Amino acid sequence: MADQIAILGWGSLLWDKRRDFDKWHGAWQFDGPILKIEFSRISSSRLGALTLVLDSVNGSDNQVAYCQSMRGNLSEAVEDLRIREGTSLANVGYIHRDGSARSRDAGSISMIEAWAATRAFDAVIWTDLQSNFTQKTGKPFSVATAAEHIRSLSEDGRRAALDYIAKAPDFIDTTFRRFCTNSQASFG
Repeated sequence: MADQIAILGWGSLLWDKRRDFDKWHGAWQFDGPILKIEFSRISSSRLGALTLVLDSVNGSDNQVAYCQSMRGNLSEAVEDLRIREGTSLANVGYIHRDGSARSRDAGSISMIEAWAATRAFDAVIWTDLQSNFTQKTGKPFSVATAAEHIRSLSEDGRRAALDYIAKAPDFIDTTFRRFCTNSQASFG
């Protein structure tokens, strides 16, 4: 019997369309689990932009989106997301009704399991990249150090960083995003 599999999303999965991935899932819904999210990962593929990741230390509670995978097999759904994200299997988190799970954050797993229990999903998958801000900058993540990081980027990097923040779904509300949108922050 085929599994019903949900894919969680909060960043570029929702706005950066990729036909090879998007053909394997249904429409995005906006009542997923509440998870701690922040712009605390420095992306090499996005010219140093800060991207959204699960961050149990610096993240703010956000209700994330989800869609249903058209795959009926967890391994195939995980592989779709792995390819879409250009990452390793270790960076795709999941839970399954059989009790198997993989995630960097136990708090996220418990929130996802509780949410999935209210739905008809047999499994849930998500991009499980971690914050790398401190490792890349040598400084702990904060609004000030994140702003400093963006200011340190090349002009193209700053543009990519601010574009990523602007394109993040409207329902994403983090400390750093509020700083960027409410303070008229200057990154020039």
